[in-house]
Amino acid sequence: MNGALLALQQLPAAEGPSLLDFFWESGPMAKLVLGVLVVFSLVSWAIMIGKYVQLGRAGSQSEKFLEAFHRSSRFSEVNAVAAKLSASPLVGIFQAGYAEIDGQIKHAHDLEPAKAGGERRYRMTSLPALERSLARAIGVEMAGVGRWTPFLATTAAASPFIGLFGTVWGIMVAFRDIGLTGSTSLVAVSPGIAEALINTAAGLAAAIPALVGYNYFAARIRGLRARMEDFVQEFLNMAERNFT
Repeated sequence: MNGALLALQQLPAAEGPSLLDFFWESGPMAKLVLGVLVVFSLVSWAIMIGKYVQLGRAGSQSEKFLEAFHRSSRFSEVNAVAAKLSASPLVGIFQAGYAEIDGQIKHAHDLEPAKAGGERRYRMTSLPALERSLARAIGVEMAGVGRWTPFLATTAAASPFIGLFGTVWGIMVAFRDIGLTGSTSLVAVSPGIAEALINTAAGLAAAIPALVGYNYFAARIRGLRARMEDFVQEFLNMAERNFT
């Protein structure tokens, strides 16, 4: 008798179907909701990885560009360095301002004859026009560094509701199965419960990283914008000293 009991204790416990197994037996709506959430999550992670690399390069190259800008006394010297640091948004702002100054000087030369001896003084004709060009360049650069981050906010806001839709649908399926079978056993309601729980978890799994990522990148982009605005003031000061 004891030997029989010992043999029974040594037998492996029977493993029932998992929650995921029940889910794969559920209806197409649950699978559709899960598929949408998976797509949202994968795209969000791709954006976060790409944005992390982009902002990292932008930050490091901006430091190098500022060093060259502060070290140089002429815009032409800075322009020669700028081509090697194109990932920095400060480079785009500088090139826009440099092009505006160059256009104003050429226009002034076309209107004013050269002085005796052929000597010309390089002057800007409109400081407000330069300020507008720099402001427009900031907008262009901000659009570049902020591209795709709204998708993270959309994922963070929409994914829980998409998961909630899957949850509600799964509960309705569970109640339908209870009504059809007249039984409240786990076997009868497990597919609907699986739809509800897995879609809820998937919605949160997509939303939480997207929310954290959006807040992180929004803070870094705000810092980058502040750096752009500071650089514009430095650029205007140098332009005013040299070309007015």
